[in-house]
Amino acid sequence: MFSRLSRRLSLAICALPVVALFAVVGVAPLPYAVAQPGLTANVLGSDQGEPVITIKKATTRKTAGQLRLTTIMATVPSADVDFGDVVDGWFRTDRAVLPHDAVYPPGESDTEIEKHNTQDMVQSQNEAVSAALGYLHRDPKSVDVTLHLADVGGPSAGLLFALGIVDKLGGDGSGGDLTGGRSIAGTGTITAGGAVGAVGGVALKTQAAGRDGATVFVVPKAECGEAKSELPKGMRLIPVTTLKGAVSALRALDKGGRVPSC
Repeated sequence: MFSRLSRRLSLAICALPVVALFAVVGVAPLPYAVAQPGLTANVLGSDQGEPVITIKKATTRKTAGQLRLTTIMATVPSADVDFGDVVDGWFRTDRAVLPHDAVYPPGESDTEIEKHNTQDMVQSQNEAVSAALGYLHRDPKSVDVTLHLADVGGPSAGLLFALGIVDKLGGDGSGGDLTGGRSIAGTGTITAGGAVGAVGGVALKTQAAGRDGATVFVVPKAECGEAKSELPKGMRLIPVTTLKGAVSALRALDKGGRVPSC
């Protein structure tokens, strides 16, 4: 899940001949992208004045707590990332230096990549709806779900969208909130069948979640190691592989049951 970050300016001072080579390297574009913690958004709330999740033709619950999707911000595909940017990113825990082609498809323009990210988001939203309604055994023809989130692209909000729909329609299944009133964040792709997939950038996303008040982070199980690498103090990780598993884990968290951990 990406949001935009304008290229950061860097300043190189080259005073001595011995550093002339580094001066050349310092201004030459390198094949990297630089990422940092991005925005988070509560899928149970609103975005730009509109509910993130709107449900019609079905009774919904008034929810408490938060389910915050998380993003990273990365330099745009056409940005020139130089030696100074790379060194800065390597020495900061709130930055990540990534191979350009690991973040963006090679040979595509900013506009083309933005279009693909938007398409990935739309597909992710559709699969989140299918996964949530399938989990709840609701007929898709009898429930109308609309998802709205501006200025964010990519597929990694799928799990949080699905959890938000489950919470609004069914809660924890026994009259309570799926969140237990907590501020819970997370990330993960979702398939229509409810399988959760890895996303990348998890260490930056946990930092974004901690910055915005989350105390629990739901993470694809395959990315436990990365999630622990820069985990904010006091944040609890819950690894999941399916929507069903994520719902069960959040129920257990609220009821004092056994909760999976990384």
